[in-house]
Amino acid sequence: MKCLIVEGRSDKERLQRVLAEDVTIVCTNGTIGQTALEELLAPYEHYTLYTFFDADKSGDALRKLMMRTYPEAIQLQTTKMYKQVAETPKRFLANVLAREGIRVKIDRI
Repeated sequence: MKCLIVEGRSDKERLQRVLAEDVTIVCTNGTIGQTALEELLAPYEHYTLYTFFDADKSGDALRKLMMRTYPEAIQLQTTKMYKQVAETPKRFLANVLAREGIRVKIDRI
């Protein structure tokens, strides 16, 4: 089972349009502390964890926190050109996800 951790609802909605498999998506709702992150992800610790954060200061902070707290998590990200997951073209998101073996909706891109 897979769990994708994102910053906000708009990121979640954007990724849901691209996913072709059942992936649990959890929102951090911005930058959070280690304890809050552990509580948020406790139900999903037996899942394969992926992160998909924005290419900005907030996303960088979350990536660092995830690397410290869940070093086994697979870090995905958009580029600085797009900055936010919610603004990244679906084709780009699909390519990033597909490289990690996550099924995507090719026909909707």
